[in-house]
Amino acid sequence: MASSSISAGCRLTRLVLDRSSSVSRSVFSLIPSSLRSYSASPEESKDAPGETEAEKKLKSELEKASAESQALSEKVAELDDKYKRLLADRENLRNRLTKQIEDAKIFGIQSFCKDLLEVADILGKATESVPKEEVKDNNPHLKNLYEGLTMTEAQLLKVFTRHGLLQVNPLNEKFDPNLHEALFEQEVQGKEPGSVVVVSKVGYKLHERCIRPALVGVAKG
Repeated sequence: MASSSISAGCRLTRLVLDRSSSVSRSVFSLIPSSLRSYSASPEESKDAPGETEAEKKLKSELEKASAESQALSEKVAELDDKYKRLLADRENLRNRLTKQIEDAKIFGIQSFCKDLLEVADILGKATESVPKEEVKDNNPHLKNLYEGLTMTEAQLLKVFTRHGLLQVNPLNEKFDPNLHEALFEQEVQGKEPGSVVVVSKVGYKLHERCIRPALVGVAKG
């Protein structure tokens, strides 16, 4: 009787153990494979790496992608800077070419004007050399010659003005080194030091550009 009870207890114990083992296997099968490396053994858990191979590979790829993204960002910034510099250079070149074209239109006659200045100087000297007291009706030839020279000089100056060529006659004005050339200095009573007291030869400027400075004498301080 007792033997039968022990046998029955053994069979019951074995059944319980089998059931427990089956449940354990079922639960273990439900655990993802990526987590099965963490065993219940404290020693094995302690020695297991913190990341799986897949996670390490993914992290490596992310780092590589981040480095490539940084390199591309730097390249884009460099190209953007070069593009802006190129645009600025092209704009500066366009402005310079436009200015050169405009200057060529305005100052293209500069050499021609310089040659005509000699003609204007000769006409001026001719009219100045004629004694004013001799220009009378009883001397018609001299009078007609003088009037002809005066009219020619006036007409030439009108042509100069029409094309932007202006006389520079700075008598009693402040000396300007950009427009005047000082030949000498002298003390003159009642004149401010640095002012022009004598104009030996008038100057000319073409559209605010001096093409011949006036030759002057300056009051000495």
